[in-house]
Amino acid sequence: TVTHSYTSITTYIIYSLHLYNNSFNLLKMPEKRDRTEEKPEPDEDSGSDMEAEFEPTNDGDQKQEETKEQTSVITNANEQTTTSQISAISRQLLQVYYSRLFPYHLLYEWLSYNPALCRVEKKGAPSSSTIHNKIFSHREFSFTIEFTPGDETYIRYQSFMDQAEFESTVRNRIPGKIDIGAVFSHPPKDKNTLQGSTERKLVPSQRELVFDVDLTDYDCVRKCGCSSANICLKCWKMMGMAMKVMDTGLREDFGFRNIAWFYSGRRGVHAWVCDESARTLSDAGRSAVASYFEVNLGTDKNNHVEIYSPLHPALSRAYTILEPMFIRDIIPLHGHGILAAEENWTELLDTLPSQASSVRDSLLKTWKRDASTPEEKWSDLKRYLDVLIGKSDSGKKSKQAKNMTSAEKTQVELWPIATVFKYTYPRLDINVSKMQNHLLKSPFCVHPKTGRVCVPMDVEKVDEFNPFEVPTLPQIINELDAYDTKQSDGTVVEHEWQKTSLKESYERFQRDFLVPMWKDLKRVERDQKERQAAISGDF
Repeated sequence: TVTHSYTSITTYIIYSLHLYNNSFNLLKMPEKRDRTEEKPEPDEDSGSDMEAEFEPTNDGDQKQEETKEQTSVITNANEQTTTSQISAISRQLLQVYYSRLFPYHLLYEWLSYNPALCRVEKKGAPSSSTIHNKIFSHREFSFTIEFTPGDETYIRYQSFMDQAEFESTVRNRIPGKIDIGAVFSHPPKDKNTLQGSTERKLVPSQRELVFDVDLTDYDCVRKCGCSSANICLKCWKMMGMAMKVMDTGLREDFGFRNIAWFYSGRRGVHAWVCDESARTLSDAGRSAVASYFEVNLGTDKNNHVEIYSPLHPALSRAYTILEPMFIRDIIPLHGHGILAAEENWTELLDTLPSQASSVRDSLLKTWKRDASTPEEKWSDLKRYLDVLIGKSDSGKKSKQAKNMTSAEKTQVELWPIATVFKYTYPRLDINVSKMQNHLLKSPFCVHPKTGRVCVPMDVEKVDEFNPFEVPTLPQIINELDAYDTKQSDGTVVEHEWQKTSLKESYERFQRDFLVPMWKDLKRVERDQKERQAAISGDF
């Protein structure tokens, strides 16, 4: 082992990259690999390379550059590098991230569901790193590890006794991706020893109720030019719309209180519902909750949105939430422009029911010659439809209203709601939510395709969230380096991530999610003790 004194993290990474180019074995893990034959259905963020931050060149003859040029490989996302160099840089950056910046304590204190671990309210609380917790130690983790460039290995059924063991393993293996699964009846790492046993079976006992919303599922209504993995600020607004509807429904209709939202790192959001009543739901219960939010929103070939009258109260509330955002972010030119140009509004009017053809023809003529705004056009459209079916506030009724059946009137009445839902209502990957044993990417990880950290999100400030401003792995390591270089007044921080732009979102997660969850856990624990005392007479 050779020890060097480095002036910065960047210099260390450059030196490691130099060693990598001379010895491929530096990136190899120990020969013993805990492989598994079973891999769950991947979520929307599966992948292994840094696509956005480091783009490979097609020049296979690129040679080793001087140290100055190697520095630009790390700090300049547009610099061309070989695939091998990308893997080396990514792994070395991840090594620094897992060694100094990954919030092991936040993940452990959250997934342990033990209020005794709360160190925010009680400075004297015991260190969480070596406290055994049955919930955490029975939790499944999976790792995706790139032992050598292009050679990914997926490892399931990992479990750890405590934070210290989890941290040590992650630092040693440097996974490109970490997924979190269910809490089992026994430690998942004992899976092989339990096989064949009739008394000791590995079965899931609890797991957070999770939801995955992915912009790929909005491709048929994204009019901003994006599709597949591409996103922009226009279509990203759809994620905020989904979050508001889901968060409100989960809290008001199911009574859940402890809901954590996270940016997936690329093109979606994840919700983790952590109340005990949610964690202990059966697969049937999970499916029922997920189906409660499901609406058939049609496809590219079929634009029919299935909603019925009378509208369910949850859908009425969703419409109240979504229509203002539809007007603000979907119909204008600065949004998806569906009422901002003649071609677009003609396409929208063509989706009206056949019995509203007179409204279509009238508005096409009117809008062609007037200068009304998209918001005014939407208001006109709804007013014309109300008149058509005889529900206008002004008392006006069309002659057609007398000849229309009740079903035809209902179809016209529901059309504005169906149109708003088509563009804004949550499109869930429902299979992620249905089963306890489904794994989902761990919060706080670095997305392997973009290099962005999967940071917590505040649903109350979702309109301010910009996915392109989420810290990237190279960025936060440069921030860490800059902080260490400039800080000379002796200021000490408790965690290294507090030196970077991760500070605000991580501290907010701790303050606004963890602490309230601990309070709820303490209240439940106190109520249980009081009930037990009442039964036993031990007051």
